[in-house]
Amino acid sequence: MPNPPVELHVVSDATGETAARLVQALEAQFPEQEFVEIRHPRVESEEDLQLAVNRMRGRPAVVVYTLVQPELRETMRTLCRRARLHYCDLLGQPIDAVARVSGQAAKMTPGSRPPLNSAYFKRMEAIEFAVRYDDGVSQGLHEADVVLVGVSRTSKTPLSIYLGYLGHKAANVPVVKGIEAPKELFSIDQSKVVGLTIDPNRLAEIRRARVRTMGSPRNRQYAELMEIYDELELAKKLHRKLRCPVIDISELSIEETAHRVLRVIEERRTEKASAG
Repeated sequence: MPNPPVELHVVSDATGETAARLVQALEAQFPEQEFVEIRHPRVESEEDLQLAVNRMRGRPAVVVYTLVQPELRETMRTLCRRARLHYCDLLGQPIDAVARVSGQAAKMTPGSRPPLNSAYFKRMEAIEFAVRYDDGVSQGLHEADVVLVGVSRTSKTPLSIYLGYLGHKAANVPVVKGIEAPKELFSIDQSKVVGLTIDPNRLAEIRRARVRTMGSPRNRQYAELMEIYDELELAKKLHRKLRCPVIDISELSIEETAHRVLRVIEERRTEKASAG
């Protein structure tokens, strides 16, 4: 008999996005368990907390909360204990720890946003770069921090934009039958080049969905398995010629792929520096 759904209650004095990210990570660790996510945003008083706890009482619930005000955090702890609820305070201990180490008092402002500092503008510039040099457009490979090489529908564009969000300028080069790879690809720093590949059947599935969306019978060859084998073989030859590491994205999220890309680039740069 399947386990009953576990309710994950996200309580926040803002939108609850911070806690929601943790909840998603939690759910991924229990693939056989069904979950129900319930948000309680803009909680600003003890009455709001009591209403939220009343909704959870007696339920198979876990409470994850991000409350800035110490008084509300203490009230939430008390209410959860009285209701015998399992709870996790995401902000309380980190805020206290940073305050002790830094000697600075926290602002205690609910919903505070990070400042528009140099790191923010670097991310925006990197995202704009990814859009500008998407799919081999223009000549930006020398300026890029990362160059992705792969066939169509290997997540090159969303991966480039996500890397931009992390502050890294990413360009991507598509591998297309009958079209030569740009000469610039062979003259840039090879330590920043990463190949992308994917399981043929998975790619066929993705492309068939794409063809249905496009609604054009002329695009059917795009999703044919033999055509995909040919394209992937062409990509493999190019990857070998470039001597670049290759990441199989078949079962990876964009976030996982991005971190693997950055890790292999850092490893190659370290090896290059050591050899030099």
